[in-house]
Amino acid sequence: MAEQHEPQGFFDKPENISKMLKVFYVVCALLVVADFIVHRHIYHSWENIPAFYAIYGFVGCSLLVFIAKWMRTFLMREEDYYDK
Repeated sequence: MAEQHEPQGFFDKPENISKMLKVFYVVCALLVVADFIVHRHIYHSWENIPAFYAIYGFVGCSLLVFIAKWMRTFLMREEDYYDK
């Protein structure tokens, strides 16, 4: 009896993931380049820093990950916590 396989989805193929990552990196680079072209109405002097919003977003996301890893140490419960 032959095994039946489920059809592979778009994200199950490694070459598609590679293509999507390349597209993501290109879009990120284009957004940083656009930051030098598009006129912004700034309210604070630190917004004049080149690529400020890209740096701000990266630092913000990194901080969220590190804070979540730290919070995991005291918020994590056993696997059978609700089964007791």
